Amino acid sequence: MLAAGPGASEPKAVLELFTSQGCSTCPPADKLINEYAKRDDVLALSFNVDYWDYLGWKDTLGSPENSDRQRAYAAARGDRQVYTPHIVVNGDEHVVGSNRRAVESAMQRDGALPVSIMLEEKDDAISVKVKDNGTNIDHASLWLALFQKEVTVPIGRGENTGRTITYSNVVKKLRPIALWNGDEMSVDLPKSEMAKAKAKNCAVILQAETKSGLPGRILGAATLDLN
Repeated sequence: MLAAGPGASEPKAVLELFTSQGCSTCPPADKLINEYAKRDDVLALSFNVDYWDYLGWKDTLGSPENSDRQRAYAAARGDRQVYTPHIVVNGDEHVVGSNRRAVESAMQRDGALPVSIMLEEKDDAISVKVKDNGTNIDHASLWLALFQKEVTVPIGRGENTGRTITYSNVVKKLRPIALWNGDEMSVDLPKSEMAKAKAKNCAVILQAETKSGLPGRILGAATLDLN
């Protein structure tokens, strides 16, 4: 059996915060996700969006890919609700990103992630192992998230002018790495990709998908701090 490396952990919940440096109501949510990012049982990720850039400040961490992921969640739910601050819990429920009680309630309702994922750092690769636990899923993908643990940004214009905000677990790259059919599987990822993204932290997320490829419930996750 593959053992988790010394910097690896297997969280019980995944929180995705969609935030913006140009959003005056986002700093409390950024602070909340900073707290969750310190917990070993939670994978808390910050996705800065770019659709508020027109308000006077271009988000230095924002990307259209992050905005597209948020819109894909809205399309999957069918409600088309895209806003900041916005937290998606385990790819399933969505809540206002600054509402701690709503986040905690959603995590309790969802329970622990059902599929176990193990990560191990090798000399030139990250080894990923997904266990077979009998989950009946037709469409699911493994995703690699490369992130930076902490980024502090002084805001020069827009609604947060004059504020300095710290963001935790800022996603720099998110891409699919494999399809999963429910069986045990192993994948090796080159560490050179992490170096190119200038990221020392990575996560692997197993996520169900609709037949049209929209994101669904997150089934498992694991994180690794690279040496």
